[in-house]
Amino acid sequence: MESFGHHFKTSPLTGSSEFIRHEACNNCGSSDGNSVYSDGHSYCFVCHAYTPGDEEPIHIHQTNRVQIKGSAERLQKRKISQQTCEKYKVYRDGDKLRFYYHDQSGIVKGAKVKTKDKQFTYEGDSPGTFFAQYLWGNSGKRIIITEGELDCVSYAELFPTWPVVSLPSGAAGAKKAIQKNLEFLQGYQEIVLWFDSDEAGQKAAEEAAGVLPPGRAFIARLEAYKDLSDALQANDYKAIDDAFFKRKEYRPDGIVDGKSLLELVTTPSPPSDHEYQFQGLQAKLHGIRYGELVTITSGSGQGKSSVCRDLAAHLLSNGERVGYLALEESNRRTALGLMSPVVGKALHMGEHSHAELTEAFDASMANWDLYLFDGFGSYDPDVIYNRIEYLAQGLDCRIIFLDHLSILLSGLDGDERRMIDTTMTKLRSLVERTGIALFLVSHLKRTSSDQNHEEGARVTLGQLRGSAAIAQLSDAVIGLERNQQSGSKHSHTTVRVLKNRYSGETGIACRLNYDLSTCKFHETQATEDFDPSTDF
Repeated sequence: MESFGHHFKTSPLTGSSEFIRHEACNNCGSSDGNSVYSDGHSYCFVCHAYTPGDEEPIHIHQTNRVQIKGSAERLQKRKISQQTCEKYKVYRDGDKLRFYYHDQSGIVKGAKVKTKDKQFTYEGDSPGTFFAQYLWGNSGKRIIITEGELDCVSYAELFPTWPVVSLPSGAAGAKKAIQKNLEFLQGYQEIVLWFDSDEAGQKAAEEAAGVLPPGRAFIARLEAYKDLSDALQANDYKAIDDAFFKRKEYRPDGIVDGKSLLELVTTPSPPSDHEYQFQGLQAKLHGIRYGELVTITSGSGQGKSSVCRDLAAHLLSNGERVGYLALEESNRRTALGLMSPVVGKALHMGEHSHAELTEAFDASMANWDLYLFDGFGSYDPDVIYNRIEYLAQGLDCRIIFLDHLSILLSGLDGDERRMIDTTMTKLRSLVERTGIALFLVSHLKRTSSDQNHEEGARVTLGQLRGSAAIAQLSDAVIGLERNQQSGSKHSHTTVRVLKNRYSGETGIACRLNYDLSTCKFHETQATEDFDPSTDF
């Protein structure tokens, strides 16, 4: 196993020589491990073969825009040797440190200057390369990219044979710097981003890793130190070793190794958490499941709220903890509507004695885990999202009803479609984050045919009011069809499943007769109607 603690050999470079080029090593056969310097000597960073210079010095033509100042000196506090400083062209100039930047041919183009109070300035031209990039070829097993120049030379002090470079402008410019030098990085099998351990450094590493070749980006992180320089100053070679060997391959959010799903896919789960109270609907949707968003839709006055109250009463009577937000009616009306089917009386209609209402309350509400939203009409959507989350997380309501979508948006200005897109996305996110089952009531837009929904027109997904996002982000969509002009006391409602992500089964589920005097639904079986306008 490789270990940082065993790599303290450095190139025997002279203080006056300049790096010229990489070439093949005659000793070990490396294609580019041998480095040639201006005084004629060469040193292989693979096999450590050294050849003394016996040629005339090779003169390097520097840019006129940057002046070489200072000299390579041991950085005592940083525990970086003179040899490493010379190799990487880190020069002390009085109370300043100068980090010289080269183009890929090795010509000095500029210098980053660091003062004692950590102020940085730049002189000359920017070559657009990483710091120390010119020292390395454009291929190899591994390259390390650090956040700063001192981290780069700290790493080189411990591990001189491995290519290491630094970002030219810190974490803030990490992504752009890597994008600009992708061609240089393409030849490396492994690219390790070793940025600072703080939040800014790790965020930059994640962003930068996203533009690197898939499967070749790794992120290393020191647990107990801000950066490599701090760890080296503390002589904590083990911490550096651990950070390197525990480097993690970068995988963008949402990508999961299928091999890790054994427990997830082999854990038995029930087909549903609750059954629907209507057999036909249960047969189509195969039950109510936590973590799903179900939209109930119809024309105005078609019974959406009545179906929701009946379903809520069914769940509450089976011991479920339910949250109910009825934005178009008072809590008294909602409570009486929930109680009515339990006792078989229309408690919201006519006069009922205190004793009669108390008896109904004791038979229902007194035994339920029900939480209502004390409000009416238009509310800031953010307030509603907050209350839903509190019902789910704070009060442990596993099933929540929101009646209805349109009134949630009625107090807002702007494009209705975009507002619904945003709202549905947030509601979907709430469902995913909290694991609740959310029943959402939504209206329909008017039909293009002669028959409207109030007269029993067929409901389709395309008629959902405002945005396709309602259908797209719902796990199931249930449509109600009823002719309110029939005049019958026992009103006939067709329940149609328009979308079913769980099994794909759609179509008419059942028909319901609603008794106004008892507020109860009575289910009858139904067959698909033949509609010549849509069924060819």
